[in-house]
Amino acid sequence: MKNTKTTYLVFVGLMIAAVCMGTIVIQIPMPATNGFINIGDSIIFITSILFGPMPGMIAGGIGSALADILSGYAHWAIFTLIIKGAEGFIVGVLMKKSINKIRMIISSFVGASFMVIGYYIAGGILEGSFIVALESIPGNIMQGVGSIVIGVPVAMAILKTNYISKNNLIKN
Repeated sequence: MKNTKTTYLVFVGLMIAAVCMGTIVIQIPMPATNGFINIGDSIIFITSILFGPMPGMIAGGIGSALADILSGYAHWAIFTLIIKGAEGFIVGVLMKKSINKIRMIISSFVGASFMVIGYYIAGGILEGSFIVALESIPGNIMQGVGSIVIGVPVAMAILKTNYISKNNLIKN
C-alpha cells in the first residue's frame, strides 16, 4: 500500500464502526446494571493491541459512546466516552514495549479493571448511590473477562497474518 497514513486512518475509522456495531448487535441484557454485555470491549482490546493507544482510545471512546446513544442509553454516553476511551488508551500504552500473549492478557486485564471501576463511579453518580452502583460490578467483571477471552486470541490471530506489520500499520 502506498499511502499507509490513509490506510491507517481508514482502519481506525473501521474500528470505531466495529466497536459501535459490536456493542449494538450482540447485547445480552443485565438486569442488575440496567445495561448489557457485548463484544465491544473485545474490539477495543484488539484495536489497542494492534494499533496502539490513540486509535484504541478513539475507537473505544467514540464507538462505545455512539452505541450508547443509538441503544437508548444516551445518559451514559459521556461517561462511556471517557471510560472506554481510557480503557483503550491504557491497553495500548501497556502494549507499547512488546507484543506477546502475556502482555496482551495483562494489559487487557488492567484496561478491563479500569472499566469496572469507571462504571462503578459513573453508576454511583447517575444513580445517586454508590451502594446501589455496587450491583454493576459483577456484570462488568463478566464483560471484561469475556472480552479478554475473545479479544486476545483474535488479536493474536491477526498478528500471525503479518498483514498489519507488513503494511506498516502498527503505530505504537
